[in-house]
Amino acid sequence: MGGEGVCLDYGACVVRVRSAVGAFSGPFASVYRHFSLGDAFPFVDFHVDIEPGAGLRRWLRPQSRFLIDRVQPFDPFAASHALPHYEWGLNWSFAQRFNQYVLLHAGVLAWGDAAVVLPAIPGSGKSTLTAALMLSGLRLLSDEFGVLRPQEGDFLPMLKPVALKNASIEVIRDFHAGAELGPTFPGTRKGDVAHLAPDAASVAAIRRPAQPRLILFPAWREGAALTLQPQAPEQAFTRLAFNSFNYGLLGRIGFDAVADLAEACPAYQLVYGRLDDAVRCVHALLDQQVGGADG
Repeated sequence: MGGEGVCLDYGACVVRVRSAVGAFSGPFASVYRHFSLGDAFPFVDFHVDIEPGAGLRRWLRPQSRFLIDRVQPFDPFAASHALPHYEWGLNWSFAQRFNQYVLLHAGVLAWGDAAVVLPAIPGSGKSTLTAALMLSGLRLLSDEFGVLRPQEGDFLPMLKPVALKNASIEVIRDFHAGAELGPTFPGTRKGDVAHLAPDAASVAAIRRPAQPRLILFPAWREGAALTLQPQAPEQAFTRLAFNSFNYGLLGRIGFDAVADLAEACPAYQLVYGRLDDAVRCVHALLDQQVGGADG
């Protein structure tokens, strides 16, 4: 990674990453363990460098610096937090520069080619539910970015490790003994953070889009019984537009794409207090929509 770097195919884009930060490569390899790393791509969308701090910062309280196209858009992190720095920096880069698609703040998973879309605000339990659904047999397309193609109306994978924070880390460990979690980074700017590696089946389908069949707006509430409230298309439209990174920027293109999505799929608000209940509910809803999602 210290020379020409390695290329990662995320599905919707290709990223070349280089790094001379010693604390980066091991955690990076652990959460991208199922990805093929190479350089045989005719075009690279994003060029990222994770570099050490300048001057004395190479040795005194070492830092990592995130550079996109050789520009450093925000302050350095501690070198020990280089992986979360890379993941957050890449998310920022996607949100700023990837406007040929409608970008929803949503988890997206699929059973076959039928996608369930989970748009939500931070703190809703979206990432925890997304992780559990992948571990229960659904194909992961994305945890953070629902990449909606405006003309086709389908979703492309943007397959990154699922970022879990604080209590969610142990929740996922308890949910599935085989969860492939990378190291836990304590005391980051977002609390304790660990990343769940996308499973081999999801990586193998990284170029396979999925057609939206179900929209769920998840909301975790401690101790709450599971409730499922239908959302009218106009409600779903408003909430999808609100949970978009670039809806306003795209104008009519964004409006039409989000309106078509809201019209095409049944939508529900899913309130849950127990992860197992929510996972069973999602499988049952997918089974109603497409059949055979009780895996």
